[in-house]
Amino acid sequence: MVHKVVIVGGGAGGLELAAKLGRRFGPDHIFLVDAALTHVWKPSLHEVAAGTLDIHREGLSYPVLARDSGFTFMYGAASQFDRERRLVILDPVYDSEGQELFSRREVPYDTLVLAVGSQSNYFGTPGATEFAMALDSTAQAESFRQRLLRELVRTQRQLATNPSHALHINIVGGGATGVELAAELVEACKDMRYYGLEQLDPARSVRITLLEGGERILPALPARMSQAAHQLLLQRGIQVKAPVRVASVTKDALFDTQGNRYPNDICVWAAGIEAPAFLAKLGLPLNRINQVEADLGLRTADPNIYAIGDCAQVPWKGEDGRYLPARAQVAHQQASFLLPVLGARIRGEHIPQKEFTFKDYGSLVSVGHNRGVGSLMGVLSGKSWFVEGLVARTMYMSLHLMHHLAVLGFLQTVSIAIGRLLLKRSTPRVKLH
Repeated sequence: MVHKVVIVGGGAGGLELAAKLGRRFGPDHIFLVDAALTHVWKPSLHEVAAGTLDIHREGLSYPVLARDSGFTFMYGAASQFDRERRLVILDPVYDSEGQELFSRREVPYDTLVLAVGSQSNYFGTPGATEFAMALDSTAQAESFRQRLLRELVRTQRQLATNPSHALHINIVGGGATGVELAAELVEACKDMRYYGLEQLDPARSVRITLLEGGERILPALPARMSQAAHQLLLQRGIQVKAPVRVASVTKDALFDTQGNRYPNDICVWAAGIEAPAFLAKLGLPLNRINQVEADLGLRTADPNIYAIGDCAQVPWKGEDGRYLPARAQVAHQQASFLLPVLGARIRGEHIPQKEFTFKDYGSLVSVGHNRGVGSLMGVLSGKSWFVEGLVARTMYMSLHLMHHLAVLGFLQTVSIAIGRLLLKRSTPRVKLH
């Protein structure tokens, strides 16, 4: 019998795993399920939102990747699971005109890998789900970009009668997503005068505020990295408020727990994560933010189901009482760890009983097109190295190429890198259409 591995979620870990397994075992064995047709590396979504990255140029087509890497792509959202019959049930898929493309389908599996990532956690904040935008998916990032353009045009009109008018953008959450989005928005707004919005002065007409509930931005990263990023944001005219806890969100304002009011035209919520609620339908143990509990072998309570990436709570080996952070490099290493494990299951061989050990290579944060900050872990020396400026930004960009390398292979990645370099000067800095 053909052993079928079904991977639900085409993010960093899920797609890399599907591509590597597909090249080894082929489309009869490997299936990837995702509700989107195009893959964009999630750490790049802030660039999509600001319009400085065009998904139609940078996005990778799942069907094309499936053809090139040898796996089967199943288009649709996984809404239900039948563990007894080993089935993943996909919702119907409709086109933009509401016509049904695919009906409800049942996808059988012998081994199931959950790699569905995470989504924004609003922590029950009143008004947040109604009036705040999230950047959890390409569709949400594109929606934000279009909303930003509408608000910028509206601001231009307002300036004609009120020269002091300003567009207020509030970003709730000073983690990597919030910091990178704030910096990228400054870069995007600088170029708006070249697109007919000549009345807009980014320094006066657009006011960006970053609100962090902790004592400092980038709270999960070293203090020196946080301080450097803080200074770079201030230099770009971004207001940084910390510690500030948002109590409620309305259409035109945010209020913190001290009663302070922040004028609001656009609110972005980047203040925490949780795994998708539909994981509860599996009947497996979950933690308080819906993550599936898994052991050091990435196994769940069901021996036929594994979990990786942001949707999994996995113990951090060597760090008593701690769990692995929700970072792309974790998902990348977990995908590599599962390759021999799933290979053995497909071949019907003895399954290696190894434990996943995370190697922390540090963190990099983009603070604009030419600047970045980072903390690199010396795995051999045991020391941490601080980098900033163009060096950090260049290393940050290389992470995206490393992801492409895992998915596409060497030749296609080199071709993409050269193509981007050649097209850089002939393409607009900001996408308006």
